[in-house]
Amino acid sequence: MVNRSFTPFPTLTTARLTLRQLSTDDGESIFALRSDREINKYLERQPSQTIEDAINFINKINDTIEKNDGIYWVITLTNSNTFVGTICLFSFLNEENKCEIGYELLTNYQGQGIMKEAAEKVIDYAFHTLQLQKIEAFTHNGNQQSTKLLLKFGFKKSIEADKENPDYTIYTLTNSDR
Repeated sequence: MVNRSFTPFPTLTTARLTLRQLSTDDGESIFALRSDREINKYLERQPSQTIEDAINFINKINDTIEKNDGIYWVITLTNSNTFVGTICLFSFLNEENKCEIGYELLTNYQGQGIMKEAAEKVIDYAFHTLQLQKIEAFTHNGNQQSTKLLLKFGFKKSIEADKENPDYTIYTLTNSDR
């Protein structure tokens, strides 16, 4: 885990998806994702106001990847290269051999099993390639779609509350659960 490296960037593929590195060419798509009210209602972040905000976010994310502090994939439909969302692993804690997972999907692609397919690949990468022992997810209590997704993978609701925000529940998946 301490020797984790995201260079070269690990592009992941599934039957219908390609998970690839974010680039500044994704500025408009990231802006659409990060400025969407429906997507942002469960996230504690300032929505993107401009394409420049999105480009700044992309640069920040790619710096994080370069430092091996996190990894962030763009989810695209392989047959059309259409941007549909993102998924990431971040907040790595070496001593506990764990990280956090996060994801978001453009609203017109929700309910099609896309995030389940992407998350399955990323969870496999976390446990088998990075050799992590635990993945955590902090999910807003109102976000039932996210909660259902986590439960499908066997994430367990933590008895610990999120001390910083009581509107969030912590879910945990350990490598032995799979």
